[in-house]
Order: sequence, then structure tokens, then C-alpha cells
Amino acid sequence: MDEKETLLSNRKLAGHLTFPLLAAGFLSSFGSSMLYGYNLAVVNSPAEHIKAFYNATWFYRYGQPLTLSPLILIYSLTVSIFACGGLLGSLIVGKLVSGYGRKGTIVRSAPLVFIAGGIMGLSRVLQSPEMVVIGRLISGLHSGISLSAVPMFLGEIAPKNLRGFLGLMPSIFICLGVFAAQILGLPELLGKDEYWPLFLSLIVVPTFLQFLLLPWFPESPRYLLIEKDNPHASIHALKSYHGDCDVHDLIQEMKDEKNSLSSVEMCSVQELLSDHSLRWQVITIVVINIGMQMSGIDAIWFYTNAIFANAGVSPSQIPYTTVGTGAIEIIAGLLGCFTIEKLGRRPLLISGFVIMGICCAGITVALELQERVRWMNYVTVACVIGIIAGFCIGPAGVPFILTAELFKQSHRPAAYILGGAFNWICNFIVGLIFPFFQISAGAFAYLVFCVICLLVAGYVFLIVPETKNKTFLEISLMFASRKPHVRFSSADGMKMGRFSEYGTLESN
Repeated sequence: MDEKETLLSNRKLAGHLTFPLLAAGFLSSFGSSMLYGYNLAVVNSPAEHIKAFYNATWFYRYGQPLTLSPLILIYSLTVSIFACGGLLGSLIVGKLVSGYGRKGTIVRSAPLVFIAGGIMGLSRVLQSPEMVVIGRLISGLHSGISLSAVPMFLGEIAPKNLRGFLGLMPSIFICLGVFAAQILGLPELLGKDEYWPLFLSLIVVPTFLQFLLLPWFPESPRYLLIEKDNPHASIHALKSYHGDCDVHDLIQEMKDEKNSLSSVEMCSVQELLSDHSLRWQVITIVVINIGMQMSGIDAIWFYTNAIFANAGVSPSQIPYTTVGTGAIEIIAGLLGCFTIEKLGRRPLLISGFVIMGICCAGITVALELQERVRWMNYVTVACVIGIIAGFCIGPAGVPFILTAELFKQSHRPAAYILGGAFNWICNFIVGLIFPFFQISAGAFAYLVFCVICLLVAGYVFLIVPETKNKTFLEISLMFASRKPHVRFSSADGMKMGRFSEYGTLESN
């Protein structure tokens, strides 16, 4: 195929943003991804009220209050148990999306939210701290499923020129969920002691809307054709999402991908790891998912109020400062969403991790100098805002887009299982140990996050090619044909190369 034919084919495969595409992206993200962000931040503002509830219940049961270390441990478990549920959800999502479809999995997981919300809402009435922990575990299970299923669904219903835009919609709603938790957690709203059970259980509201409306939308066309071998349903789904247009080229592209598969059976994680032709894709998914959670963002979201308190911010001003960070998150997320199709995936990832790394180093310096230099408190707040903004620009959503783009249909569920497992394990580690790590290491705790961010940015710069405006098959062939960014020549020794915009390797 010559260059003119390739450009013509690319135009035919491109599409425009239709109302069904936008509505499907909104509903799937509003009732799932938004809850992930909400659950990350919801335990921040009522932390002291929940600890007081734990202490009072312990005293009622055993006649003595909890000492400081056990109380911190129990509360850290409450925070981090969310990630344990997420890990479990990420491990079973492959079976679910293969059996029920992408949209079907999102809809069928919704009742978990109703159960979790009900349990946490009744925890205070029944004097049961265990119900808070169990509710967090179940809500984490739902997030573990949806955090993989939603990007997979949106990546498969979107035309290739809109995959980045739709793929970042979940990250926008994650930021909105965090912001909603910060707003509702203000003392004037639900930030009072008597309202924290209601605050935790409000997760049922967006999921209820999703549960009512999302079933009316078609399943993923790629799932219907490649996995279910139902071309008629696939054509109907394509026309529903892409409008009344000729879908022949899109169907042919999916058939080409299906024909390129040795089997339409979904591969397991073990088979994915043992496939040497996918080595760089697998390493990339592992690295960026570890980097996403070990960048320090979870420590910021889980313990924002405590970080600002250590920075010397007035207690009366902390809730409003936290809300300000939430507004920055949304602005940064929208910036990434509307620039990803122009700039590409790599620039957003690299710039996001570099900004986060610099700001983590800045927090360390500011906290060390704050007793001698009064205005260093403002530097700490600015660095926290910078970490959040850097994360929302790229690292919040691009890893999920890349997981969909770097693998063909048969390998995609296993790739989401693998990436999700590392994502949630790191989330759990940070949520559990950060309070103790901060006590022992002080300001230098953030240097660990700084090093991780810069290492991940370097990996993306050297290894990961640009996947913008490429079909899934083109991306797969691009990785299979060569080692990304590094090649060896017997005559010239090792040469570093870089992928051009069209996936060809250029020598320096």
C-alpha cells in the first residue's frame, strides 16, 4: 500500500464525535471512574471523625480507648483496604469482559456499589467499624473492575482519531470525583461528625443513573465481531456509535485484526508473560502502572489535610485549600483531554511525570526550610498543586489508553489484569505505609516519589513509541517488527533510535 492509499484508508477509518459516543463515555465514566476518585478522597476530610468513631466503639466494647499506633494502623487499613478490593477486581476483570462483554461488565458490577454504600451508611447506627472496612473493600472491588472495563469499552467503541479524547474521559471523572468529595467534605456541608456515614454512602447516586441508562447502549463492536463472531450486531453497534455512515472499512479493519490472531481465544496472564514477542509491551504496561501509583499521588489524595497541616497551613483554611487543589485537577485533566489527539500520548506522560518529580523534590526542600523561611508554606502548597496537575495532565489516564492500544483483542483482557494488579498493589502499599513512612523519614519521604517519577519519564522517553492515530493492528505490528527505541548494529555497535510520528525508526 503506497502513501496515498494509506492516507485515504486513514481518513476512512477516522470518525467524528457523535452524541451516542459522548453519552456512552459520560455514563460509563460518571457511574464508575468518578467513584474511584470519590473513594480516594472521601476518607480525607472526615478522617478525625472516623477515628473518633473507632475509638468510641473500641471503648464501648473493651472499656479502654485505643492508643495512637493501633488507631493509625486501623485507619490506614480503612484507607488501603480499598486497594485490596481493587486488586481483586482487576484479577477477575478478564473473565468478566470476555464472558459478559465490556459494557455488560460495567452494568453488572453496579450492584456492588449499592451494597457497599448501604453497608457504610449503616455502620454508625449499628456501631460497627467493620462495616466501614467491608464497604471500602466492596467499593474497591467495583473500582478494580471498572477501572479496566471502562477504558477498554471506550477504546473499542471510539474511532482511532478519538481514542485519546474518549480514553481520557475516565480520568476527567476521576478528578471530578475527587473534587466532589472535597466540596462535600467542607464543614458547611457533610464535613460534620454526624454526616460522615452519609458522605461515604453517596457513591450510590451516580451509579444508579448509570445502571438505568447504560444498558440501552450497544456493546463494543470489536467484542461483538472478534470474540462473538456476530458481524450484524457489530455493524449495528458501529452505526449507533459512529452515525449513519459507511462502516465497511471499520469492519474490514476488525476482520484483518481477527485474521491476524492465531486464535480468538483470550490468552491468560501466564501466556501473555511467556510471549517474547510482547515483551516490550508488557514491560511498558508494568512500568507505567507502577509509576502511576508510586508517583506520590495516592499519598496526596489520601492524606491531603495531614500534608497541609504539616506544612503549617491554618486548620480553618485546610478544607478550602484542598478544594482549590481539586479545581486545579479538573483544569489539568481537561487540558490533557483536549490536547492528547494533537500532542500525542508520549508528551503528556513525560511532561506529567517530570512535573510531579520536580514538585516532589520541591516539597522536600520546602518542608525542610519552613521553620526558617516562613513563605516556604506557600511553596509546599504550590508543589502539592503541581503534583496533582502533573498527574491529571497525563499519568492519570494515558496508561489505560496505552493498555488498550498496545495489545490486540485476544491479549487485551490479560494486559488489563496485569496492569491493574500492579496498579492496585502499589496503591495499597502507599495507602498503608505512607503515614508511618512520613513519621520516620519526614520531608525526605517525597524524594522516593521524585526518583520514581523521573525514572518512569525517562523510560517513556527512551522506549515507548507514539500510538496516536494508529490502528490496533498497526501498533501491534510496530512493536513486533523491532525493539522500541534501541537497536544493535554489528558494524556500528549500539545505536539509539527514535520512532517517528508514523512508527518508523530514525537514527540519531
